[in-house]
Amino acid sequence: MIPDRLDGAEWLDRPEVQAIFAALDGSAGKTRAVGGVVRDSLIGRMREHADIDMATELLPVAVMQRAKAAGINAYPTGIEHGTVTLRLDETSVEVTTLRQDVATDGRHAEVAFGTDWVADAARRDFTLNALYCFADGRLFDPLGGAGDLINGRVRFIGDATQRIAEDGLRVYRFFRFSASHGGEQFDPEGLAACQGVADELDHISRERVGAEMLRMLALPRVATTLALMDRLGLVRLAPGAVPALQRYEALGGQSAAARLAMLGRDDLAQRQADWRLSKTLVGHAERIAESSSLLRRGDVGWAAYRFGEDAVEGLAVAAAEEGWPREQLAELARDMGRLPVAPLPVGGADLEARGMKPGPDMGAALAIMERAWVESEFSASRDALLERIFH
Repeated sequence: MIPDRLDGAEWLDRPEVQAIFAALDGSAGKTRAVGGVVRDSLIGRMREHADIDMATELLPVAVMQRAKAAGINAYPTGIEHGTVTLRLDETSVEVTTLRQDVATDGRHAEVAFGTDWVADAARRDFTLNALYCFADGRLFDPLGGAGDLINGRVRFIGDATQRIAEDGLRVYRFFRFSASHGGEQFDPEGLAACQGVADELDHISRERVGAEMLRMLALPRVATTLALMDRLGLVRLAPGAVPALQRYEALGGQSAAARLAMLGRDDLAQRQADWRLSKTLVGHAERIAESSSLLRRGDVGWAAYRFGEDAVEGLAVAAAEEGWPREQLAELARDMGRLPVAPLPVGGADLEARGMKPGPDMGAALAIMERAWVESEFSASRDALLERIFH
């Protein structure tokens, strides 16, 4: 049965949210919650700290005036597009005036403000994202999005080709939502439209593509989706990546950094440029990849010493890439958990005290002692380590 209202949604029951509704004529239906917060509440899959979005018939200036009159902080964060951010205590809500596309070049849309809720719904990407909620929890579902949501169907609104022409990023969003809300089943019309423009998306900003891909890589199940995107030329996968990704998912893994390493560790620098990824994230992926390489060689202690917590994820990646049975993975995990990993108890100052000058020789000596420290399972004494150099 398709529900017609939200019941028990924590965010909707917050006094702060109800105060914002009240300030913006929510009781009269002039302002309604919209999008992901409604969609995911309806199926009981709310993310922690999920964004709360509202749509309103009120013009942006009126939204700010009413908010301030009610003691609600208002910020014109995207006022040129009709968006105002309201904040009351710890709750933030983005409020956007109803819009209708006037023109678009595939990247940017020229919009006109209005009061037509159906027209506002029609300009969105997928039916499951065109769900609205009144202040009392009643749904407004002009395009049948609730039925598609319940049935796991990610369906473009209207003509799929036209929706993509308005914003090419919707190709990537189609695959992301098909993975997150469609059980990795793909609406035939939407898939055909995406396939038709797969080699015409160079105009989309790399940051926007990267943001979509990172959200995709953090999903519980995405291997089938990535395999299809690879066949369409939307993403490059290393040979053997798909079965490894499937095994990783079977182990319960859903780290974006780990999956990034599994897509092709030799391509990380290029992928960083293509998707405008942060150095922190790529560094995390590199550490997971390097620890995985050590673990595949059975060098558990060295992986744990060099990479710490990243080696835990590296262990899951190694198991997935090598196809280890669960018993082998469990045994290595126990070995890693038993290791009392500790920092090297000697350093350059100890070597200098014995007459060694800083330079390549000191670096080589420290490397020898590090290896001895790890091989002793972090139990060798300071004197025993120094004896390796000054015997």
